Amino acid sequence: MIRAKSSQWITGLFLLLSGHAAFAGWGDLNMTRGVTEISREVYDLHMIIFGVCVLIGIVVFGVMIVSMLMHRKSLGAKPATFHENTRLEYLWTIIPIVILIGLAVPATGTLRAMYDAGESDLDIEVRGLQWKWQYTYLNEDPTREVKFVSNLLTPATEINNQADKGQFYLLEVDEPLVIPVNKRIRFLITSEDVIHAWWVPAFAVKKDAVPGFVHESWAIVEEPGVYRGQCAELCGKDHGFMPIVVHAVEQSEYETWLAGKQEEARLVYETVGKEWTKDELMATGEDVYARVCQTCHQANGQGIPPAFPSLVGTGLSVGPIDAHIDIVVNGKAGTAMQAFGSQLNPAELAAVITYERNAWGNDTGDVLQPSRVNEMLTGGQ
Repeated sequence: MIRAKSSQWITGLFLLLSGHAAFAGWGDLNMTRGVTEISREVYDLHMIIFGVCVLIGIVVFGVMIVSMLMHRKSLGAKPATFHENTRLEYLWTIIPIVILIGLAVPATGTLRAMYDAGESDLDIEVRGLQWKWQYTYLNEDPTREVKFVSNLLTPATEINNQADKGQFYLLEVDEPLVIPVNKRIRFLITSEDVIHAWWVPAFAVKKDAVPGFVHESWAIVEEPGVYRGQCAELCGKDHGFMPIVVHAVEQSEYETWLAGKQEEARLVYETVGKEWTKDELMATGEDVYARVCQTCHQANGQGIPPAFPSLVGTGLSVGPIDAHIDIVVNGKAGTAMQAFGSQLNPAELAAVITYERNAWGNDTGDVLQPSRVNEMLTGGQ
């Protein structure tokens, strides 16, 4: 009976390690193979080490089980009287050393390749914010800089269990990162506030985003598609609400997308100097508020006191406008109020401040022009 069961276990283990169809479901529990050369190297390394660990377990526990069954007292076995065996001690010291060196060689090569982020075709700054990601495609033309914030798109009704969860619950965003396939992309990863971690399993990229530091990583994505990840470092209240979505597309499609984003940036740059009407500012401000402010201050502006104060009829939203501008642009140290000066363009900043000062019955009548915000951000230059 024991031999029959042992045979079944060994057969099952062989099928599992060989990827047999009978164990196809186990693939959902294993590390993903990925769509980059590095991710495949990591996967292969993982499987080699996993296989070695399984074999060691079989040998060690096999010897233990056989010893307990074949040398038990009921069979008349007598305990050994020796206290040491020099040859055996040499053996169980040398074998682990050989195993570790054998695993260290391929592991070192993979790690060196992972950390070599030089000679890129495209550099993208990835900046963690509470609680969203900001992407900047680095170039030298400020009038056409592609820079945007990627916000969670999952509806509040799903989060609050008022509607059924969608297929990509907490894994969808309004502005995905778009990159070309078969190009070496270097990610420069940092943070604006606390420690985050940018993690895309299919790329084998997982780097901490630390304020004041820039960590490098890279990927060459070989297959077009949509790849998803998450923040992998506990970073505060909405840690679970800052997913990562990357669209890998063909070069021609990427160039079309990039040209559209550069045109958007050019239009924003040009419209900063124009005179906006109150209605234009309110419409844009309502959209910006829903994207970046509503999570903390609620759709009705009532907030969640004391951490997130109400904006209705009290505080900065109805006080001096300069103080209101300052806290939105520069944030407030020691609180959850982050600085939006680097996240939003002058038109968005002016619009959301105008909206907050005139929504929910505040009716201050203040109309803040983007040109004024731009002067504050640039020092009048």
